[in-house]
Order: sequence, then structure tokens, then C-alpha cells
Amino acid sequence: MSEAGTLIIFGASGDLTKRLLLPGLGSLLGSADDADRKLAADLIVLGTGRSEKSRDEWRDEVRDALDEGGAPGDAVSRLVDRADYVRGDPSEPADLTHILGAAEGIPVLYFALPPSVVEKAVDALAEVDLPDGVIFAMEKPFGDDSETAAKLNAKIAKLVPEHQVHRIDHFLGQPTVLGLLGMRFAGRLLDPVWNAENIESVEIVYDEELALEGRAGYYDTAGALVDMLQSHLLQVLSVVAMEAPGSIDEVDFRGATAQVINATRLWEGDPVLPGTDASSRRARYTAGEIDGRKLPSYVDEDGVDPSNETETLAEMVVQVDTRRWSGVPFILRSGKAIGDARREVVVTFKRPNFVPRGLEAPHRPERLVVGIHPSGFELDLAVNGDQDPFRLDQGTLETEVATPELTQYGEVLRGILSGDPTLSVRADVAEQCWRIVEPVIEAWKAGEVPLDEYTAGSHGPESWTA
Repeated sequence: MSEAGTLIIFGASGDLTKRLLLPGLGSLLGSADDADRKLAADLIVLGTGRSEKSRDEWRDEVRDALDEGGAPGDAVSRLVDRADYVRGDPSEPADLTHILGAAEGIPVLYFALPPSVVEKAVDALAEVDLPDGVIFAMEKPFGDDSETAAKLNAKIAKLVPEHQVHRIDHFLGQPTVLGLLGMRFAGRLLDPVWNAENIESVEIVYDEELALEGRAGYYDTAGALVDMLQSHLLQVLSVVAMEAPGSIDEVDFRGATAQVINATRLWEGDPVLPGTDASSRRARYTAGEIDGRKLPSYVDEDGVDPSNETETLAEMVVQVDTRRWSGVPFILRSGKAIGDARREVVVTFKRPNFVPRGLEAPHRPERLVVGIHPSGFELDLAVNGDQDPFRLDQGTLETEVATPELTQYGEVLRGILSGDPTLSVRADVAEQCWRIVEPVIEAWKAGEVPLDEYTAGSHGPESWTA
């Protein structure tokens, strides 16, 4: 595929650009792979935004971020010398024409912007002559619901073909998520038991110790459900539950993950199931302490509107209505300010149908634990106990996943700059992910599911069972 010549970053002054995007580019420049380095070596990094910024100021920012990403000094100097900044409003066609005129080669338009501004920018781009091969790269969330996502996709489709659109979900660049493909499809151990006949449940959990960290402007209108479950964790689910694709490419791989998302719905279609069978739960943190750091209650964080009733911990149970997964609950959970955070996929296997008399099986069923960050795999097996060989204990086989050269955004940029959308979200999948969570959003807005509380640094509300 054609390679990009200019990376145009709309919203260049934002946190995402400084903290993730440009360091990811630095990891590409520092890669041991010649092809990776070549993708970024001659790139023009063109920042743009509504705020004033001098070329030298922008170049200093680019240099610092590339250094942080591990790029070698000569490569950093080359990119910095070519970097430029153009002030402009992405919703104004005249400004867009000026910005595009500063590009060389195939431009990548990276929208590091809120959804409302992205839609205005797409409308303005409809009035501009776009260069051949132009690539769109768009951060989540994609729209505000299934209807707005569909409208945005329809507008984009009039401007560029789908294979030139990269809807970014950096979780698809996680080494463990990609490692699931090899574990499932390149070996004989797991594939025969990867189904409802043998698996009791699947948990996909991303609990983190970080609290709001100054992100109230976005997070207080999104919450954990939209920020994590609607996007990242559903994408992980699609890889866990997919059928074997013919190949790992933009057609077969994305088709296989799309089939999973299309077959996924809320457990029994009801977000308000009673008691411990609840299909959705929500909570937010109160004042507490993590690793000696005192945290205020979420409602007391700067920029938070308590009347929004924004959740910082969300959980929902979904089902994948396919022959392979019928009847298996998939539990998706993510929370902030959680003590002893968990970031993992836990596959719990059913107990054996028969155990010979005289053997005492372990209390806990066998499990496969796939660590998302840090990356690794743990497989529990029933083994002989220390004292009595007929009383079985749980033994664990463990392996770590090698730390990749590229950051998650390095992986993202490799796909974008090479024009390969395999690890990006297809248009229909972006819409279907909203469809899955909309019953939960509506029930929560209507107050049909209580907003529980948990102390920052705890594992969650005391009333929630494991």
C-alpha cells in the first residue's frame, strides 16, 4: 500500500498528541525493523490547532516527545527539522485548504478532537478538494450513539473509501490481545475446548489505580461505560470470541471480529435484572488512598458536575449469540481508583463431568488468565497435592509476553502510515458497539440501576459480589 508523507494532527496541543501519539512515532523511529523506521523517517509532522504556536515551539514539543518514545538522535533531528505548525480552525474550509496546501505526499488527517468538532471538520472537508489517497485517522468515541455514528460514517464514506479510514482503538495493538490469536489458532491445546461446551464464563476486566487525572472535560460526560466498555473491552471480546479468519488482513480479520460484535447483545436483553444476576452495575469512588496518595471523592474533583451522576466503575454482562458461545456470559468491567488493579481476560472452564472416586478435585475450576497490562498468560491445572497425591491442588503454568519495541500508538501509527487498517475499527462495528450499550445507557439515565459507591483504593462496592 502507499505510504504517508505528512502527518497532519488536528488538536496538536492536546494531551493525546503529547502523551501518546508523538511518543508512539518515536517508538517507530527507534524500531529495529527497517520497514518500521522507513515509515516515519521522512515524515512531515504538521501540527495544527486554533491556538497560536510558533514553529520553534512546536518543534521543541515534537523533539521532547520523540525522545520520550526512544527515537535515536539523528532520526529525531531529521523529523524536527521538517516539522511545522499551521494555525487553523478544522471546521473552516478555507483554513483546511491552507493546511492541506502545506502537506507533501499522501496526507494523514489525524483527528485528535472531540466528536462534536470531528463532525464539523468532516462537514468542512466536504467543501475542500482532498488529495488522492488521503487517510483519515479518528479517535474514539465514534459519534455519541448508534445514530450519530451512522451519520458520521455516511459523511466520511462520501469523502474517502473505507480502507482509507482508521478508527483508532489502541487496545487492538496490545501485544497480549494480538497474542491471543497465536495462542488460539496456531496451537492444538486450546482450540478444541474454546466453546460453550467447555467454558463457564469469560471476564474482561480493566481496573486501574489511576483516578480522574485532570480529564474531567471528557470523562465527566462519558464515564467508564463509554470510555472503556463501549470501545476497548468490546474490541477485546471480539478477538476472544472470533472464529478463525482465513488470514490476518483488513478483510478477513475485521470480518471475523465484526461477526462477533454483530452477534453480541446484553445478557437476556435486560440491563436491570434483579439481585446478583444484574446485567449492568455502576458506581463511583469516594475519598480514599492509593499507595500513600490521598484522593478526593470523584464529585469533588476539579471540573466534575455531580448532577451528571457519572460512573467511574462500570460492569455489564453480554452474550454472543453464536453456536460456539451460546449460554456463556461475558462480563465486561472497568473502573478507576481501584486498589490492586486487575487488567486481564479470565476464561473459566467448566468442571469435568466425571471425577473418579478417591480423587478430590480443587475447589476452584481451571482458568486461563491473560494479562492485558502487564502482558502474560497463566493456565491453572489440577495437579497432585503436597501431602496427599489423591487430593488435587491448583498448579499454574506461566509465561510472560516479551515487551514489544513499539508502543500501542506505535502499532497504531504503523498501520496508519502504511495504509493498513487491519487493526482499526470498521464502520459497521463502530455503530454496533453503540447498539450493544444503548439499553444500559438508557436504564442508567432513567435511574433504573442504582449508582453505588466505593472507597478509592478498594476493590469496588462492598455490596458487589465477585
